[in-house]
Amino acid sequence: MKSLISCIEQLKKEPIAQLIKKRMKEFESIRTKGKKEIFRELCFCILTAGTSAELGIKTINHLGDIIFIGTLQDIEQKLKEVYRFHKIRARYIFDARTSFGNIDLNAKDIREQLVKNIKGIGLKEASHFLRNIGFRNYAIIDFHILDVLSKNNLIQKPKNLSKKTYLEIEEKLKNLAKEVNLSLGEMDLYLWYLETGKILK
Repeated sequence: MKSLISCIEQLKKEPIAQLIKKRMKEFESIRTKGKKEIFRELCFCILTAGTSAELGIKTINHLGDIIFIGTLQDIEQKLKEVYRFHKIRARYIFDARTSFGNIDLNAKDIREQLVKNIKGIGLKEASHFLRNIGFRNYAIIDFHILDVLSKNNLIQKPKNLSKKTYLEIEEKLKNLAKEVNLSLGEMDLYLWYLETGKILK
């Protein structure tokens, strides 16, 4: 853990720290842009599940405004041009147009509401969505983060990421975040950068 803390503390002194601060401000600005942009971010997170942030970015840009106005068939056809899981993800996006309208973003149990009511959204995707619209204190536990934690002997890499395991690892990340004086959302970007050399979303 000490070596990981040292790495993060060093990065906080480097130019990447300013990029991370800028990205966090961009996330926070999403909520000021209205429901459409918030929903677009939800769709992005649906599309990244089981794939990659790069593919999610490419795909959500390719879909454009069809996520708001298209029929199920329209969304599916457009997805098919760039995305492997076009049928199931088209259905998730189409259904989310209705179910997301019942979500209260100010609710204390917002993450649980998302997982319960939005098909295609689990704890990781819900946390990713919330971070990307400016909530700072949810951990996005993907395989990159698991790799970093495992390499630094903070966890034993789990074969399956159950809800119980997810929340246990999130607690470890909260403790790490306190050590380096960062929010979970910020720290995710630092850890992601350590593992991939990239800052995406």
